[in-house]
This record gives sequence, C-alpha cells and structure tokens, in this order.
Amino acid sequence: MRSLSKRTQYSLRALYALARRGVGKPALIGDLSRDEEIPKKFLEQILLSLKQKGLVDSRRGRYGGYVLAVQPEKISVGSIIRMIDGPLAPLPCASEHSFRKCDECPDIRFCGTRIVMRQVRDATADILDRTTLADVCRKVDAAKVEAEEGEGLMYYI
Repeated sequence: MRSLSKRTQYSLRALYALARRGVGKPALIGDLSRDEEIPKKFLEQILLSLKQKGLVDSRRGRYGGYVLAVQPEKISVGSIIRMIDGPLAPLPCASEHSFRKCDECPDIRFCGTRIVMRQVRDATADILDRTTLADVCRKVDAAKVEAEEGEGLMYYI
C-alpha cells in the first residue's frame, strides 16, 4: 500500500479524538488542533470536508464545536482512507473499484506483479475495512494501560 497523505493522517487523528469524546460531545477546533498537533488552518479544512461527507457535524454556541455524526463502531478506517486518498491498491491494476491497466503491462491476465498486488490490496482492505474508529480507540487505550503497567514495574527493578 502506498503511504497515507498528511490529510488522511490528520483526518484519522481528528476522528479518533472525536470518537474518544463520544457521539454528541463537541470538541473545539483549537482544542483538537492543540491536542492532536494538527495545524489549525489545515484542521479547519479537514473538518469541513468530513462534515460535507457526513462523518462529523458542527454545533454553534456556548457548547459548540465538532462532533461525530456517526457512531464510531460504524466508521471503518478503510472507508475513511478511500474517502480521502482514494483506492487502497498499491497499483491501479490491482484496484477493486478504480481499476486501470498499467501502461507498461503487456497482458494483465498473466502479470505476476498484478497478482501479488491484488493479494496485498485484499489483505490490506480486509484489515482496514474490519477496523472501526471504536476499535482503534480501544487498542490505543489498551496500549496506554500496558505502557503504564510496564512503567510501574520499572520502579521495582
């Protein structure tokens, strides 16, 4: 898989932060920008785009800010990546929905690279499409607990 764009990386971080807060609990752009270390102007563009795509909503007023518009259990990491960066496939000929024959390929039916890249795409899609924002938040929480327990043990060594 190709590397994720900064836009996608920042979008994921912002969505994880909103998911940790819970649906209906708004976060101010300034707080998200500071806490997630995302440039504020870039974050504003990202949140506007995510709002247009129906993933977040904004609220005005004293208790305003951005909130998840969808339960975190219903948003897969794969869907977010596709929404922002496009296909998951490392080559256009391996793409499920955006297939395009590579210019250099004499016959896609027998291209070894395409066969392998389809496997890479399928394995990647399987993981990303089965992993939700809620799953990622649980994994991060578990990693923090594990790290804290590990640090506590160091004091006794």
